[in-house]
Amino acid sequence: MANLSRFDVTPEQIDRVVATFYAAIRRHEILGPVFAGHVADWPAHEAKIARFWRNAILAEGGYDGNPMQVHRTAGDVAPAHFPHWLMLFDETLRRTLPQEPAQAWSRLAHRIGAGLRMGVEDSRPRPPGPPILR
Repeated sequence: MANLSRFDVTPEQIDRVVATFYAAIRRHEILGPVFAGHVADWPAHEAKIARFWRNAILAEGGYDGNPMQVHRTAGDVAPAHFPHWLMLFDETLRRTLPQEPAQAWSRLAHRIGAGLRMGVEDSRPRPPGPPILR
């Protein structure tokens, strides 16, 4: 059977990245309170996010969720949170993985993060009238 992986990373490495990242999230002054308001069971959340990444990277399947919908309806997730999220995620990748898979995963995370940020931005109410184009 052909390897459908986007890049060379193991399920165990994915689990380690996710656990390390969420330990850092819980300590983060901006993101920690946002996540704490939504995550009651950290082990279950981490397992779900690890399934998301294993599906996105290794095409394993097993992830059942709609990240766009979750982020858009959370109410307190702001577009300004995504640069913090990506910086922390990149730092976790650099500390946890060899350079090549860390860079490849970072590129994927940045694409996903950009899409989620735009989705959150698009779901925000806009002031009436035409946009100011300055």
